Order: sequence, then C-alpha cells, then structure tokens
Amino acid sequence: MEDSFTGIIDVGSKPIVAREAVATGLLHLSLESLDIVANGRSPKGDVREASTVAAIQAVKETPRTLPHCHPIPIEGCTVDWTIEEQALRCTVSVRTHWSTGVEMEALCGVNAGLLCAWDMLKSVEKDSKGQYPTAHLDGVRVVRKSKGDPHD
Repeated sequence: MEDSFTGIIDVGSKPIVAREAVATGLLHLSLESLDIVANGRSPKGDVREASTVAAIQAVKETPRTLPHCHPIPIEGCTVDWTIEEQALRCTVSVRTHWSTGVEMEALCGVNAGLLCAWDMLKSVEKDSKGQYPTAHLDGVRVVRKSKGDPHD
C-alpha cells in the first residue's frame, strides 16, 4: 500500500484570522475525592491549581505530542473547573490569530488537566486491589470552535 501523505499540511497560504476553540471533559470520581477537590485537601496540593498548570502546559506543547499539529502562537488560554454530580469538569478555551485552528490544543489541555487531577487523587481512588472502580474520563469533546472575527 502506498503512503498518501508524508508530511505536515501546508497552511502557509491560508489567511491569518482570529480563532478560538473550547473543549471540555469529565473525570468521574468518588464523593471522597470530590470533597478533597472542593476543599483543597489533597496531600499533593490544590488539585485544580496544579491541574490548571498541567492543562496550560499541554496546550502550549501540543505539537510535541501530536506530530501533525503546527506550532502556533497561543494568545490566550483559560481553564475552568466545575464540580458536578460525581465528576470534575475541565473546560479549556484557547485563542490565537493564525492560519490553523486550535481545537487539538484545547483537547490536549482538557486531557492533561483531567489526568493531572486523577494522578493527584490516585491514593483515594484506588481500591484495596489497586484498581480504579470509580475514576474514569468521559465526554472529552470540542464544544465550540470559531474562525474569524468581524471585529478584528
């Protein structure tokens, strides 16, 4: 079988426009873990604070993880956390003015943020056999993406 693609897509002729992507996802947790998150009682530090840093780092490092993503200037990134019924939600918004979108960056941010939170709560989430009966990621998706801004 012949390879049909051997490099990165050329976006050099595409116009530079305002772009934004918002992604979200859930980490299902035990009630004990959610209480720890809500009250900042993790022995490893504040779960949301550390996981925000992980999400931002992942946004900036996306091309190092996903080989077909272009390095792009990240002009803005917000990470929001909400505690929902039996889950911790991470929502990441990424903004740039560039010739390609930022949805992969937003998705990488969500995944890294949620994985950091899981890592910080492993000791609570593990059962007596070292398994994770409750903890799992769910619903990681792009909520919205936009291209172009009439006010630019």
